[in-house]
Amino acid sequence: MLPTASPFARRGYRFAFLIGVIVILLDQFTKHLAMTRIPLTDPVSVIPGLFNLVNIRNRGAAFGFLNRSDIDWQIWLFAGATALAVGAILMLIRTWPRYSPALYTGLGLVLGGALGNLIDRIRFRAVVDFLDFYIGDWHWPAFNVADIAICVGAMLACLLLWRAPTSHPSSGRKSS
Repeated sequence: MLPTASPFARRGYRFAFLIGVIVILLDQFTKHLAMTRIPLTDPVSVIPGLFNLVNIRNRGAAFGFLNRSDIDWQIWLFAGATALAVGAILMLIRTWPRYSPALYTGLGLVLGGALGNLIDRIRFRAVVDFLDFYIGDWHWPAFNVADIAICVGAMLACLLLWRAPTSHPSSGRKSS
């Protein structure tokens, strides 16, 4: 049985959905620019020795985890992970006991980022990454706007959830 929705859930859904849509639009627009303006094999130097724009495809997850062309099942794994994340976000919004724009912003960022990368996986069977930071020969794994949104949103949501006072479900009293 699903828990009863908080009186703030409807506003929370709208707020998180709006943030998520903004992230998806910005993510897909920037990926489109990268795919149409940056050659697949030639990085564009923005800050020599520090930052390039690139046009690469990542079939894996964060930091290239499972980025292998010899397996095809990872798309289903990451689609399932996205579905679980979306479900968890919707359930958290549904049950959160008060209106929290900061929490809904964090959750909306994660929602939009996860769906932005899922769109790529469905369209291209890989995620488009285009931001490449490096020092010398050491490169941080390339990433995109969706990845930034997921990281920032997850950190914000975790911080807010960690700092939130807890209530005992049967008494309604806050515990320490």
